[in-house]
Amino acid sequence: MKNQKGFSLVELLVVVIILAIIAAIAIPSLLASRRAANEAAAVTSLRTLHSSQAAYQAIHLQTYSPTLTALGPAGDALIDGALAAGTKNNYTFALTTNSAATPANTLYCATAIPAAGSGGVRRYAVDNTGGIYQSAADGTSAPTCAAGAMTLNGATAIQ
Repeated sequence: MKNQKGFSLVELLVVVIILAIIAAIAIPSLLASRRAANEAAAVTSLRTLHSSQAAYQAIHLQTYSPTLTALGPAGDALIDGALAAGTKNNYTFALTTNSAATPANTLYCATAIPAAGSGGVRRYAVDNTGGIYQSAADGTSAPTCAAGAMTLNGATAIQ
């Protein structure tokens, strides 16, 4: 008989099974961490948006920016290009103002909605008062914005 050295098929299968078990334990934690990071980034972007609106109001004498683009590099350069484009960290951002009122653009409201399949679940909103509100952990009771006003729909404030 030849003296062959190496691993048997059974030994290799045992190693593969062990690796699969470790992956099954680690992947959910990784996905939860990614979701938490995306949600934290969305809240930070809304805080940045609120600060930028305050600066815009000071520059433009008591009116808020009616669009994200006007706050971005193409406008007053108060926010980065990704946020000005409306998509950042797997969240879609939208801004509304009371543009039909007189005087116009004296109120604003912005939302952050997770992109489908992005790992984020919660929806967020901020208005000219600076309060940031979040939906429930399952995405229900989400705050909404229309004509610069926020409707809470059961959303809770972020502490």
